[in-house]
Amino acid sequence: MQVYVGGAEANVATALAGWNVPVKYCTVLPDNFMSKHVRHYLEYNNIFASSILLAGNRIGVYYLERGADLKGSVIYDREHSAFSEVKRGMIDWDTVLHDVEWFNFSAISLALNENVADVCLEALEAASAKNITISVDLNYRSRLWKYGKQPIEVMPQLVEYCNVVMGNIWSANTLLGTAIDEHVHEKKDKQAYLDHALATSEEIIQKFAKCKVVANTFRFDQKELLYYTTMYKDQQQYASTEFTTNRVVDRSGSGDCFMAGLIYGLYNDHAPQDIVNYAAAAAFGKLQEEGDATGHDILTVARIETENK
Repeated sequence: MQVYVGGAEANVATALAGWNVPVKYCTVLPDNFMSKHVRHYLEYNNIFASSILLAGNRIGVYYLERGADLKGSVIYDREHSAFSEVKRGMIDWDTVLHDVEWFNFSAISLALNENVADVCLEALEAASAKNITISVDLNYRSRLWKYGKQPIEVMPQLVEYCNVVMGNIWSANTLLGTAIDEHVHEKKDKQAYLDHALATSEEIIQKFAKCKVVANTFRFDQKELLYYTTMYKDQQQYASTEFTTNRVVDRSGSGDCFMAGLIYGLYNDHAPQDIVNYAAAAAFGKLQEEGDATGHDILTVARIETENK
């Protein structure tokens, strides 16, 4: 069995560090040799790990069965992990957020339990008070929301603090309650998806006053994989290059890589079209790599983008 260090926010951090963006990672890990391995992995990848809190007894894991049909089964084992037992007041957010310009989190973390969601709210309140840019990945995993609350009861109050929202038209509907055309897939038309992405983006911007950027991804696994993305900024939608392949090594972490690409471009104040193209190329390139996080550098991502124009 192959073992990889990863997780949504960690994958984003790894990508950004590889693209020369200074990154700090905050989580909760038990004080044992496995955690030392995780910390060594992070530091080896130039990620500051000084904000990791040592508490609890175990690290959350998941088991992924890779299948030829690209739809491998996933078993999550996150109950009673150190991170799942975090509570308000355990993390000194003033110290963690010192000299930080950007805070990123994902919905997959909030699916654990109400305490984790409350700690995330605590972090967002602290980050917002410091005028830190905040981004969220609306990655939805139905198997994880098992603590009596639906995502729509949790996510909107957190997204109120967000400046950048990334997901897709379906996850936005589930987590934020945006409108969804349940028959859009029947049209089998790219323009219909792009139009829906625009409508979803405009609705999110209207609902959440602090949000300035919305990005959506589209990935279809048919005879060959088709992938493209959009980004809405300053009342205009930008669509990425379209990517296709009949060879996928590992689907895990592709969305995290797209999130990292968005942050990379926005952080460096790149042109909107360049941002969405780079982020999409990075995510598409991740499909050809084993493991949770990308190891592709900036030049490799640029080559992938050029080859698919």
